[in-house]
Formats: sequence, C-alpha cells, structure tokens
Amino acid sequence: MKQGIYVLMLLVAFGMQAQEKDDATMVSETMTEAKAQVKDSTKTNTERVKIDGVAAVVGDFVILESDVDKTLLDFKQQGVNMEGFTRCKLLGKLMEDKLYAHQAIQDSIEVSPGEVSDRVNQQIEYFSEQIGGMDKLLKFYAMEDELTLRKRLTEITKINILTQRMQSKVVRDVEITPEEVRQFFEKIPVDQRPRIGVELEVSQIVIEPEPSEEAVEKVIEKLKQIKAEVEAGSSFGTKAILYSKDRASGRQGGLMPINKRQPLAKEFKDVAFSLQQGEISDPFETDFGWHIVMVDKVRGQERDVRHILLIPEITNEKLEEARKEIDTLRTRIMDGELTFEEAARSFSDDKETRNNGGKLINPATFDTHFELTKMDPEQYSQIEPLKEGEISIPLIDETRTGQRRFKILKVTNRFDEHIADYSKDYIKIKNLALKEKQLKEVEKWISQKIKDTYINVNSDNRDCEFTNNWLKEEEKE
Repeated sequence: MKQGIYVLMLLVAFGMQAQEKDDATMVSETMTEAKAQVKDSTKTNTERVKIDGVAAVVGDFVILESDVDKTLLDFKQQGVNMEGFTRCKLLGKLMEDKLYAHQAIQDSIEVSPGEVSDRVNQQIEYFSEQIGGMDKLLKFYAMEDELTLRKRLTEITKINILTQRMQSKVVRDVEITPEEVRQFFEKIPVDQRPRIGVELEVSQIVIEPEPSEEAVEKVIEKLKQIKAEVEAGSSFGTKAILYSKDRASGRQGGLMPINKRQPLAKEFKDVAFSLQQGEISDPFETDFGWHIVMVDKVRGQERDVRHILLIPEITNEKLEEARKEIDTLRTRIMDGELTFEEAARSFSDDKETRNNGGKLINPATFDTHFELTKMDPEQYSQIEPLKEGEISIPLIDETRTGQRRFKILKVTNRFDEHIADYSKDYIKIKNLALKEKQLKEVEKWISQKIKDTYINVNSDNRDCEFTNNWLKEEEKE
C-alpha cells in the first residue's frame, strides 16, 4: 500500500513538470509567447502565433499538453482506478497546484536547497530500492542518466514543498466554535449521518530500561566529537545520515523545519530557538535520547535545524530488569493491590499517558477512542484479543528511534458500532466540521487568487467544465 502511494506521488510529480527545450529556455520562451498571445489584443488573427503544446499558464508556471497526457498514461500503466477521473479534472488539479506554488513565491515562502536535496536523496533511495535498482528506475521513467533524474526531481520537489507550505498557510488560522460544530451536525440528514465502527479505549503502562552511566558518557563524548569535526569543516548532514538514530530526519541529513507551535520536546525547542544561524549546541538530553542541534536557517518564527540523535546502549541485563519490573507490577494489579490507573500514575515511564492513568490518545482524532478496524496493524494484533477490562501480558515495544522497552495494555472501555452521536462523538464531528470550514476557506482563497493571477487556458481546453473559474468568466448574479 505504502509503495503504491509513493509511486503515485512520483507519477503525479513527473506529470506536473514542463518538458524542456534546453531545460528552462523552452519553458521561458513558451510562457512569454503565451502571455503575449493573450495580452496583445491589438494583433490581428493572422499575426497571432499558435502556441502548440501549451495546456495552460498559471502565473510563472507553464503546463504542457504532454504533461497532462503523460500523467494520465502513467496512471493507467500503474493500474490506478481512473473512473470519473477525466483529463479536464487532472488539468484543473495541476493548475491548482501551480497556483499554490506561484503564490508561495509571491509571499516569499522559502525552501532551503538542503531540504530539497535531502528529500531528493531519500526519494531516489526509496524508489530505486522498490523498483530493483537505479538502471531500472531510469528505464521506467525514460531518463538518460541519474543526473537528469536528480535535476528533474529537484524541480518537482521544490514546487511540491512550496505548494504544501502555501496550503498550510491558507488554513493555518482557521478555527471552529462549538456552535459551528453543532450547526454542522444538525444539517446532516439523520439517514446520512456517518456510522462509527467498534471503538475501544486503551490504557498502557510502560517501563523503560535504564542505561548505565558508562553508556551515557560514551554517547555524550561521541556527540562532542561530531560537533568538533563539523566545526572543523565536516558536513553535519553527512554525520546525521551516518550516525543519527532518528530514522525520519536522519535520512534527510538530520533536517527538521520547525516552529514554536510544533509538539516537540520542550528541551529540544529551548535549545533550537536559543541558537544563532550556523551555531551548534552542546549535547543535551530529551526523552528520546541525547542530541546536538545546528541551526541551518532562520525564517522569522520558523527555522530549519539539523539534529543528530544518539541513544545509550541498553544491555540485555538492563532489559531483563525492566521485564521483571513490569511483570511484578502486573501481578500487583491482578492481585488487587493497586488499580491499573494508580500503577500508571506512579510507575509508568511514558510521560504522555501516565498523568491520565495510562489512557492512550488517538493521534488521528486527538480523543481516547480507537476505531478497531483503523488501528495500526501491530497495535491491532496486541489489542484485538483482549476483552474489556483484561490486561495483556508484558509486551516488548520498540519506539521509532529503535529503543526497546516493555508495556502492558488494558482495554478500559468498548463502544459498539453506532450512528454518530453529537455528545459521544463530538471530537470526530468537530474534525469533520473543521475540515469543511477549511475547504471553504481554500475555495475562497483560490477564487480570489485566480482573479489576481495571470492565467491562460489554451483554446483546446476551454470546453472543460472546471471546478474553479480558470477561464475567468463573469460570475452570474
């Protein structure tokens, strides 16, 4: 499933790019001619020049007919369900993406070359592995060599990042009130209200093994050594790829675009926002392990940082001590010596859940309900056998950074399948209402930017029934 999504993303990306005549030269010439054709209304028909191959122009971006055709063809080759997905709809979507990217540039939204380069490296590594090597990847996408592929992916990736950041900016300040949520719910006909599947509330207790002082000191010294080598001229990004235990950022050279509103560890934020551009921190600790951070670029309230995470080694002896501790704790709960909630508050090493008696928060909905069929497969396999009130045996758990620890789980509540109820399912209904409000804000933004932006749709595509007013027709009163 994941592979299919990534391949689809790449196919869309390739379809979105204008083909080249000596690279950017052809795009620039085509765009200039297209603008001239529309703007110069004094020319006669015989003086007009037909611009073959141009599907549309949006601001500073050109979409060629071949871009649309190739994307459609690639979709079909990959077995994507094309039912109801017309060429006109795809052109409209490509124009929408270009509008976002164009406006991002107008709003001075920046993308660092390092971030683009790191993402391109990650994409090429992943796709090459999935398809069976670089040669097959180049052949599949009809690229002459790896350099050509990297150049094209760099252009694609930069535009995609600009688009994503502009989309986020448009809906960033959209909020919703309880009264708006109530009105949204009451407008849904009773027979059309969503059906909620079987849901569970789950609690956990986590015991993490403690590293030895020697293991901690070894990690601190390694980070100090890396810092000294970077200050002497080595690449922080390369060091992150080689050593960082943060798998997500490590593959991108440790790069993390951050802002003060992100849910990051307080210690990490404090350090990251105390540094000047180019400065590297001393080693510091968070719940994830030990870090050093370097500020790549400051962008107002946002900044690009790179970090390296190292985790002290846990011996088998320490891991066994943790297993015995959680096994003893489970026995005490089963014997009625203390409740699960009391044990979580007093002994659990998971800071996110222990103050709430161990209750897990669903990251998709931010409430305590987990729809059974939508659980992560590993979590589902651990939870599904448990009855309400039952406690699991000690389970070994691995974090995203590779740390091993033990946990026990308990199903504290079970909710049968039901039609959405305003009071019981408020958080889910609120999320749906917020999405609808965000969509309306996006539609309003697109409508306004279309008016303010140079747009030209080729005459061959003017019969398309676009969702947005790309043809800038007079709105009917």
